[in-house]
Amino acid sequence: MNKLITLCLFAIATVAIGQTKMLTMEDAVVNQFSTLAPERLNQLGWILGTDQYAFVKDDVLKIGSANEGKLKTTDAVSLDDLNGKFGALSGVKYRRFPKIEWTGAEEFKFEFKQNVYSYNINTKNLLHTDSLEIPAAAENREDAPKTGHIAFTVKNNLYILKGDEVIALSENKNEGILTGQTVSRSEFGITDGIFWSPDGTKLAYYVKDETEVTDYPIIDWTTQPATVKMIKYPMAGTDKTEKISVMVFDVNTGQITTLQTGEPNTQYLTNVSWSPDSREVYIAHLNRDQNHMELKRYDAETGKLDKTLFEEKSEKYVEPTEAVHFVKGSNDKFIWESSRSGFNHLYLYNTKGKLIRQLTKGNWTITEFQGFDDKGEFAFFTSTAISPLNRDLYSVKLSDGTTKRLTNRSGTHRTELSENGKYFIDQFSNHSTPLDISIRATQGETNFVLNKSQNPLEDYKLGQKRMLTLKDSDGGDLFARMILPPDFDSTKTYPVIVYLYGGPHVQMITNTWGMSGHLWFEYMAQRDYIIWTLDSRGSGNRGQAWEQNNFGQLGLTEMEDQLQGVKFLKSKSYVDGNRIGIHGWSFGGFMTMSLMSRHPGVFKAGVAGGPVVDWSYYETMYTERYMDTPEQNPEGYKANNLLNYIEELEGHLLVIHGSSDPVVVWQHTMLYLKKAVELNKQVDYFVYPMHEHNVRGKERVHLMQKITDYFDDYL
Repeated sequence: MNKLITLCLFAIATVAIGQTKMLTMEDAVVNQFSTLAPERLNQLGWILGTDQYAFVKDDVLKIGSANEGKLKTTDAVSLDDLNGKFGALSGVKYRRFPKIEWTGAEEFKFEFKQNVYSYNINTKNLLHTDSLEIPAAAENREDAPKTGHIAFTVKNNLYILKGDEVIALSENKNEGILTGQTVSRSEFGITDGIFWSPDGTKLAYYVKDETEVTDYPIIDWTTQPATVKMIKYPMAGTDKTEKISVMVFDVNTGQITTLQTGEPNTQYLTNVSWSPDSREVYIAHLNRDQNHMELKRYDAETGKLDKTLFEEKSEKYVEPTEAVHFVKGSNDKFIWESSRSGFNHLYLYNTKGKLIRQLTKGNWTITEFQGFDDKGEFAFFTSTAISPLNRDLYSVKLSDGTTKRLTNRSGTHRTELSENGKYFIDQFSNHSTPLDISIRATQGETNFVLNKSQNPLEDYKLGQKRMLTLKDSDGGDLFARMILPPDFDSTKTYPVIVYLYGGPHVQMITNTWGMSGHLWFEYMAQRDYIIWTLDSRGSGNRGQAWEQNNFGQLGLTEMEDQLQGVKFLKSKSYVDGNRIGIHGWSFGGFMTMSLMSRHPGVFKAGVAGGPVVDWSYYETMYTERYMDTPEQNPEGYKANNLLNYIEELEGHLLVIHGSSDPVVVWQHTMLYLKKAVELNKQVDYFVYPMHEHNVRGKERVHLMQKITDYFDDYL
């Protein structure tokens, strides 16, 4: 225990006189996002081109001005008044305020069944302004700035609505060729496949050819007989991967240009963005091994490569996740985010590819780039500079790299910058604050509260939450959360449920309301369980060395750290070391099964959901980043293949999988069960028919009850 340093950062006693209500499963699973969630302001945001903000409260749209320096709002329109006008035009009424989009300082629009309505807050007039010729089956919609053109996909083809004209950019009859959709299974920060130019006259878009990618069957069990839907699923190491190209459509001329991105066709084309003058397209090229990135610029009219600006290399992997951020008002300077120093920071470049300066430095990570001020003198970002558990907003001066912290309370600040960078909305919470929403100035004294949420759980009988810090074998901090039963008695002993994830990018312990936990944890604590979660090495927002610690051996250091947590738990007199359970989903499912079979006897019971069993059956983009290919790293794949440890499994294990899972395909657990039967090893198993990678909706109550029952039965 001499290497194990525990530090109780805080303990929150939540049991008091009058707190007698107990959570139901419905509360823990469904109501945690509604009646038992901290109060938020619906549709809170900035009004286009102004210092005004707007939100909906009690079915009334309210507007205020940040430059008044105090809370003073006016009622723009109530739902009743809006419905009176909307009903006269459409014959229907809204049950709740419609989702609106501000089109100017005095006007917002909303859509209903392909019809567009515009409301003027001064004249109080509601007009039916347009009828969109977009089919009901349209997906991936992106509205162009300035011109109002609309791009959308139907099945695997891409279209543009230009006024009343629908232009088909593709007519792919082969379903293996998709236009305008996300690629690379949404890795590398890719979230969509459509990119409008700043002036709204050109559209860059992905074309994905996955005709050579192996078909993978997903079975629909609701038909008679069952039917098969084929998806494309490239498994690690396969030579049959998707081929990606980027094309540009000029709305004014009708010209389609293919960017000459070159070979090999196994490269990844990520972080597509435009120059401010809408003439050039920037793309980060990443090789198949994901250890060499080149930022390239293309002429949007000719498609020719204009320049390779710079490159980044790594012995393990480079992971570009953000496009270039052009400095406001500048055509020749941009900010690039990179972890080349070991932590994600901002670098100021010119368009010749010359590094002007590294803007931010330190052993902390930028988690979100927020934008610029109107003059392009300052950039704003959220970071972990105070603590990996916190999030704060900062400004950095582009001319010399001077940084300034703009938020001052310890906890998590989720911020939204005004268009001119003068103000920001600050939604703040920490372990003792449900949610405070404020308007603040980036320079100046403006700081006033819009809304303070009361504790939505103040009437419930809850236990203490403790956040602790342990040490890993390298001396790094391991952050953990412990939830105790409401009537906790240190002279008694309690069973423990370890809830974990452990994989890249995910951080489960933060200084927020609930400490990033779910009400199911509180529910289980009410049933006299201690709930424990620890973020191991490999988890998110701690820098490259921390996250890449598991390179080539997914699960190894993560298990070591989780066992350090178990060691700490067993050192406590109130923990029953013979009744420790474990539960996780996806990577957490993989970790659950890894720990129960590679470290048998530690856990009495476990529940693994949607687990990876054999990494060679997982998809190319993710797996090869962290494990290389099976050919390059055969020992790593073998060492972390759960099929090789079934004989060592001890304890009661329940494996859960959705039959239509397109992420961790059902084959993983089918192979596990087959091997268990061959070895005469008993494993409990439950399938959720037609569910994908997790169980959503009302049926999630069923899932969490099943998990609860399993621990009740075996812990």
